[in-house]
Amino acid sequence: MVWDGLILPLARLIFYVSLGLAFANFVESLNWTHRIARLSRPLIRLGHLSSATGASFSMAFFSGVSANSMLAEAYDQQKIDKKELICANLFNSLPTYFLHLPTMFFITAPLIKGAALIYVAITFLAAVLRTLIILVVGHYLLEKKKYESVALAPDERVSLRQALGKTWQRFRKRLKKIVFLTVPIYTVIFVINKSGGFAWLEGFMASHLGILSWLHPQSLGIIVLHLAAEFTAGLAVAGALLDAGTMNYREIVLALLVGNILSSPVRAVRHQFPYYAGIFSPRIALELIVYNQSFRVGSLVVVSLVYYLFF
Repeated sequence: MVWDGLILPLARLIFYVSLGLAFANFVESLNWTHRIARLSRPLIRLGHLSSATGASFSMAFFSGVSANSMLAEAYDQQKIDKKELICANLFNSLPTYFLHLPTMFFITAPLIKGAALIYVAITFLAAVLRTLIILVVGHYLLEKKKYESVALAPDERVSLRQALGKTWQRFRKRLKKIVFLTVPIYTVIFVINKSGGFAWLEGFMASHLGILSWLHPQSLGIIVLHLAAEFTAGLAVAGALLDAGTMNYREIVLALLVGNILSSPVRAVRHQFPYYAGIFSPRIALELIVYNQSFRVGSLVVVSLVYYLFF
């Protein structure tokens, strides 16, 4: 139980965080940040974001860990301030969404069929809405930046050997932080989970769903399973109810959206906080998660209300 539930998942977490950190450090050591940022230059110009944020945004399409590691490095080196760090982390929600989109679609489509297209489209619109809001907020909140030329000056060019040496030096320093912070935090969350803490919290939330009386009665089963188990458990029930003709596409989509919104805070603490704390300081990690989840839930509530009222 401890081996499968704690040691192996913790080892995988440390490995992937370390791998993402090493890659981010390597890119930074080669002075490639502004080259990668060129891919998102029109967006970051509009939002008055820095090249470091642009590079993180581009990297987030491939690796969320590497993208966050880039932000942590930029913040530690004072290339970005606290305001931009928060904006940048929120700005990365769209590429992070695309990173998980194939998995989400191929899980939902076989179970809820056409409702999967509606559900994915709504969550996609929420991610786009978050990106647009951050661009507007950044435009008025952050100072306008001067952007570097793509070509490197002769004194900025770094050999592969120099980059690897610099990467290893930075990596060793950050690896200690990853181990000393991630291991105890992950262990505490594991103990809380095994002692029933999260189950109690999810049960408490599930037992106070009277405010959702406007939903189809069978929706509560989907939402409770979404809270108490995993996303696929709620999907399985939704698929069965859809096949039986008990609920239609609209009712299924609304139930899944509500389950997604209500389960977000608990899942963020359980799954997101240990890995964030290995990249950022625990205090900043907690702040970023609070901003991230609040913003995510807020955007989902807005698009869900539009769907409920007008479709």
